[in-house]
Amino acid sequence: MSSIEKTHLSRREAMAAMGAFAAACCVGTARAADPAPAVKAKASLQLYTMRDPAKQDLAGTLKKCREMGWEYVQWSGMPDLPAEKIREALDTAGLKAVACHCGVEGFEKDFDAQVKFWKTVGVQQVGPGGMMGDCQDSLEAWLKGAKRLDDLGAKLREVGLHLSFHNHNKEFEKFDGDPRCKLDILYENTKPENLHCEFDLAWIFVGHANPAEYIRKYTHRCPMVHAKDLYQKKSLTGGVQFAALGQGCLDWPSIFAAGKEAGIEYYTYEQDNCKGDIFEAAKISFDFLKKNLA
Repeated sequence: MSSIEKTHLSRREAMAAMGAFAAACCVGTARAADPAPAVKAKASLQLYTMRDPAKQDLAGTLKKCREMGWEYVQWSGMPDLPAEKIREALDTAGLKAVACHCGVEGFEKDFDAQVKFWKTVGVQQVGPGGMMGDCQDSLEAWLKGAKRLDDLGAKLREVGLHLSFHNHNKEFEKFDGDPRCKLDILYENTKPENLHCEFDLAWIFVGHANPAEYIRKYTHRCPMVHAKDLYQKKSLTGGVQFAALGQGCLDWPSIFAAGKEAGIEYYTYEQDNCKGDIFEAAKISFDFLKKNLA
């Protein structure tokens, strides 16, 4: 073979290699441009909803919840039990706790013991039901509370747990001289990875805000929301009557659309009060979520 033929073959090989490289780049670019797969949202039950029957019969209440179709729950408002007993009760009923409500102070007092407790229960999200009592009276105190939550959230991430914050309507009030509501101040002064939004959709509505807009505002920061409905809107200080999901006045089509964009993983049904049978309301709510999350 002459040197000219060798050169010619080398060029052909080079061109082939360049073509293969370009094709690989195109495939890689196409894959990178593909949107991330949509999160398949799940229905879960805030056990605070079932607190009254659970006081009389915890095992029976949990069993009924599973028979309705609930698989995932948030542990809150239940009898005070050791972690091992909570896990045993949930396992026996065929339920999995993915979240809990608990005070911040316990972690600040004995971090390791609290982590061990909630990991035994099996939760992923832990968090208070609102701002700590000594951090509410002023903007300065609120910012100190935000700092405490941010610090704790960073520490929890290191051990595989996530901190979340559950709102009520009062977080939509404002401090004198600041145009922002308290909830926005909190999230602006904490890192998304350290403090998740556990939006209570009905309380957002009572606070004269739009639940879908808030979900979008904090997209990918709210893996779990409290799905809650109410019969009518009241003032910030007035009482409300809650309803089974889909039976009240919240705009669920817009909420589900926003949740799909924001990557909500769990819609956690909660009903603070009930005019009728809470088990019936819970079944209506499960069926509602099952239909809309399918």
